Amino acid sequence: MIQVINRALDILEFIAEEPERPRSLSEIAEKLSLNSGTCANIIKTLVTRNYIEKLDKKKGYCLGSKSYGLTKNEGYKKDLTKAAKEILEHLTKKLNENSLLAVLDNELRRVIIRVMSSHPIQASTASEKRAYDSSSGRALIAMLEDAELEKYIKKFGLPKKGEWEGVNDERGLIKQIELIRAEGYATQLTKEKIVGLAVPVYKGEKVIASLSIYMPQFRYDKSNKMETISLLRQSSKQISKKLV
Repeated sequence: MIQVINRALDILEFIAEEPERPRSLSEIAEKLSLNSGTCANIIKTLVTRNYIEKLDKKKGYCLGSKSYGLTKNEGYKKDLTKAAKEILEHLTKKLNENSLLAVLDNELRRVIIRVMSSHPIQASTASEKRAYDSSSGRALIAMLEDAELEKYIKKFGLPKKGEWEGVNDERGLIKQIELIRAEGYATQLTKEKIVGLAVPVYKGEKVIASLSIYMPQFRYDKSNKMETISLLRQSSKQISKKLV
């Protein structure tokens, strides 16, 4: 048995016992009888691979997105899903279109909760998708601080050809980002003729997620666009109030 793999699994299993409770480095090391340096190195690797997420320095570590992704579980960030679920259900009931809440996970937009409409013909979107290639992802990227945005572009590059309509270079990307920031929402029409509208969700002054409605293009009524955006914004504010 390879000892370092065994220890890494021990750490994951310990954190998974109470996935919503952050664990400090000292707590993990003490519980598993590990040298603090060894424990820190293993955790650093697990954080880099997104199996563990580092919270504020004083809070410690919790399960990361990849741990949930192993089982295709969208139960990531339970505090956020708990605050948002009922609000998304109400939004979908009112508009009778699919809604989702998503977070930015490196270059991906990751769905953490979704509510489906009652229509027999459904729009679909993957649980994980390149952030550039979704309205929810675009909203999240656009709301990054300038320094974070610069790092994001440097690390993950520009949108691939055809991934973001109207964006062919960095100048075009920045122009679209400035437009999203000015308007406060992002949109997308996919090659599959799916329309997505998304707004940011705040916790305090920080954007932590995006809220989106998506539907087949044939059901999208442009004349009601701003009414839909208004409902999205209202729902986003309701989620934010629950997170205070």
